[in-house]
Amino acid sequence: MKRVLLFIVTVVSLFSCKPTAQISKTNALPQVQREFRAAWIATVANINWPSKPGLAVETQKQEAIALLDFLKSNNFNAAVLQVRPQADALYKSDIEPWSYFLTGKQGKAPEPFYDPLEFWVKEAHSRGIELHVWLNPYRAHHKAGEAVSDLSVVKKHPELVLFLKEGYWWMDPAMQEVQDITNNVVMDLVNRYDIDGVHMDDYFYPYPSYNNGVDFPDTASWAAYQRSSGKLSRGDWRRDAVNKLVERLYKNIKAQKPWVKFGLSPFGIWRPGYPESVSGFDQYEQLYADARLWLNKGWIDYFTPQLYWPVNSYTQSFPALLGWWAGENKMNRHLWPGISVSRDSSNKSLDETINQIMIDRGMQPQSKGVVHWSISSLTKNPRLADTLMKTVYKKQALVPASPWLDKEAPAAPAVTVSEQNGQHQISWSHSNEGDVFQWVLYYRYGNNWSYKILNNTDRNTALPTTTGAGNNQSKLNTVIVSAVDRTGNESAKTETIIK
Repeated sequence: MKRVLLFIVTVVSLFSCKPTAQISKTNALPQVQREFRAAWIATVANINWPSKPGLAVETQKQEAIALLDFLKSNNFNAAVLQVRPQADALYKSDIEPWSYFLTGKQGKAPEPFYDPLEFWVKEAHSRGIELHVWLNPYRAHHKAGEAVSDLSVVKKHPELVLFLKEGYWWMDPAMQEVQDITNNVVMDLVNRYDIDGVHMDDYFYPYPSYNNGVDFPDTASWAAYQRSSGKLSRGDWRRDAVNKLVERLYKNIKAQKPWVKFGLSPFGIWRPGYPESVSGFDQYEQLYADARLWLNKGWIDYFTPQLYWPVNSYTQSFPALLGWWAGENKMNRHLWPGISVSRDSSNKSLDETINQIMIDRGMQPQSKGVVHWSISSLTKNPRLADTLMKTVYKKQALVPASPWLDKEAPAAPAVTVSEQNGQHQISWSHSNEGDVFQWVLYYRYGNNWSYKILNNTDRNTALPTTTGAGNNQSKLNTVIVSAVDRTGNESAKTETIIK
C-alpha cells in the first residue's frame, strides 16, 4: 500500500510542473558571473606544495586536497600548478627525471607509486576547477634543488646548459635542441593529461642578478650564429629564439587539443616609458622577452602580466600598466593580470586587493579575472580570504569563454523536476556528455533569481519547495539548467515552470 501511495504522490507532483522547454531568453534571468579566479601553486623550493621534499604520499595528497578544497570553498575556478620547476617533473615523464622537490631525490618516483599530476587533474575537475600546468622553459637547476644529480640535464647534456654565478644552471634558449626539449615536454603533457591550460612564467633569459649582473654567457652559440652569416644583433637574436618557441608551442598545442589554453605570465613592464609614466626593469632588453609581440600576434589564449604594484604607485601603477597592456591586446585574447599585495591582514592590504580586482572588472568587463601570487598569500591570511569571499568572490563564476578556440555551444540538457517531501528533485541528462564540463542551475523563488554552478559529474540536486517564513515565504516557481563546455560556451537554457 505504501508503494501505491508513493507512486500516486510522484505522479501528481510530476504533473504539477509544466513540461520542460528549451528557451533562448528569459525576462530578468540573471546571467552567471564570468571571471577567471586563479592562484599560482609553486613547487620550486617547496613554496606552496608539497610543503617539503620527501613527504609521505598520503601527506602529499592531503596537502593537495586541502589547497583544492580551499579554492573550491572560496569560489575560485582555476589552479596554476608548477609541474616543471628545473627541467624535471612532478609527474610521470619519460623525458625528464622526477623532481627533487617532490621526493627529496631527483629521479626517485613516489612510493607507493602515484602520478601527482593525474591526481591533481582528477581532484581539480571533481571540484569544477580548471587545472593549468605551469612550466619553466629554460631553468635547468635551481639553487634550492640541492646538488646537481646525474639525471639532470646539466650532467646529461652539458653542451646545452650554462652556469650562472648565483648558483643556477640555465639552458641556452638560442639552441635548437633546447627549444625541442621544451616543446617535447609541453606536447607530452598535452597529449597524456586532461589539462585545461599550459602556462609559462617570466623566466626566459635569466634575470641579470642570477649572473651577478654579468651578461648571459652564451658566447659559443652566438659565435656559431655569426659564423652561419646571421644578420641579427645579439639582442634581436636572443629575442628571436624566444619568439620562435612561443609561436611554436601555441601552434602545436592548438593542433593537438584546440581547447587547451596557452597562457604566458611575463614581467609586468614591457619597457620603461610604456606607458610614459612607467619606469623600472626592461624585460625586452634584459630578459629578451618581447611580450608585447606575443600579445599583438595572438600567440597566447590568456596573458597574465605580473602587475605586482599598488594602484597609487606613479612609476609602476597597476591601472596604468593594465590599461597599456589592454591597448596592446590586438587579438582580443584574455588579459588576466597577476596580482600580489602585502601579505599582512591590515585594512590597507585588504582594500588594495579588492581595489585591484574591481579595477580589472571595470577596465575589462568583456573578460574579467586575475591570478593571485601565490595561493599561500590566501591560505595563510584567513582575513584576506574571508574578505574576498564576502565581497568580490561571493558568487560562483564561470571562466570566460574563448570564442577563437570554439564558439559552438553544447546542446541543451533534458531536465525533469518532481516534488517529494517538501523538496523539488531536479535531474538532467545530455545527448553528448563528453561536451559538458559544468552545469548551471538557475532557480527563482518569488521574483528572486539565484544560480549554482555544478560539476560535470552531477546529474541531480534538490531545492526546497519554499524559502523564508511567514510573510517572507517564497515558493520555488522556475528552474533552468544549462550545459557549459570546456571553452566556456553555455548552451541554450532548459526551463521548467513549477505550478
